Amino acid sequence: MCGLRNTNQIHQWAKSQHVSEFLSKHFQINAIPCYYWLLCLLKLIRPDSLNRCFIKWAQSLMSGGGEGSTLSFDGKTIRSTAKMDSYESPLHIISAQLAELGITIGQRTVDGKSNEIPAMRELLELLSIKGCLIVADALHCQKETAKTVIEGKGDYLFSVKDNQQTLKEDIEDYVQDEHLRETMDSCTKTDKTSGRVECRTAYTSNDIGWLYSKDEWEHLACIGAVNTRFSSKKGESNERHYYISSRSLTAKELLNHARLEWTVETMHWLLDVHFSEDFCRVEDRNVQQNLNIVRKIVLNTIKGYKNKTASKRPISRLMFDCLLEPENILTFLTVNDEN
Repeated sequence: MCGLRNTNQIHQWAKSQHVSEFLSKHFQINAIPCYYWLLCLLKLIRPDSLNRCFIKWAQSLMSGGGEGSTLSFDGKTIRSTAKMDSYESPLHIISAQLAELGITIGQRTVDGKSNEIPAMRELLELLSIKGCLIVADALHCQKETAKTVIEGKGDYLFSVKDNQQTLKEDIEDYVQDEHLRETMDSCTKTDKTSGRVECRTAYTSNDIGWLYSKDEWEHLACIGAVNTRFSSKKGESNERHYYISSRSLTAKELLNHARLEWTVETMHWLLDVHFSEDFCRVEDRNVQQNLNIVRKIVLNTIKGYKNKTASKRPISRLMFDCLLEPENILTFLTVNDEN
């Protein structure tokens, strides 16, 4: 909560006199173990058990059970583990993010990115996704994953790329046909930031009777495309992305949900910026996983505080407030308890 980046810093902070008094007064922690035993305690905590507790707590933050929410899924590799002999392969963690609130609600650890596809299905089965729209990148555009989402009574919106080449080409041909494109619902949104203009145009259609593979995708109801044009002093560039969904989306809805797919990337960025996670050189696998979960608990807690109080202060300053005065930690915890 104070933005400390490794277990050495945390231990030093806890041993200081004013923090020791704070921990004793409010949390009945009357003795701080030595650094060696602190690591031993962290090793003893089973990540799967901690993760189940984390999921249960995080889902309690979802008002109305999360129905109508957008859940964004993506994986992140802790880069430092790729350089450690104690790891057979880099530690890769796939996370689920409640996009509208920026809150992580679950995760699954795998050995390497290649195992991310089945890990997402396992995570979907752990979560309550009823009424949610599941958004994920092209890696997870898989028929079995779509089936898992539907069985959980959710809907999916998957980006379609070359790993589903025939499907991509079929949607691309349809959208690029000028006559057919005129029959599609469309919406354009323009944003200007830091000297760059981003113009995004979305197209959607529920007319998929012509799609040869439509019956292979569980409850497939809609195809879509987003064309993004970037303009700046350096020139112009253009990107096209194609989508399938089990929900009949308008072009405006596609623009919104496609953008929300990237919220989980923001969380990954925050883990590196505020906690230097990619530089965390902890040899023990359990400790690495447990620290990752605790960091997400901290980000959820601060996000909950910001959502509840409409605070505009950046996360780094709120963390620094806690470092200067530990009593501020209670403010964050109290606000989230009220939720």
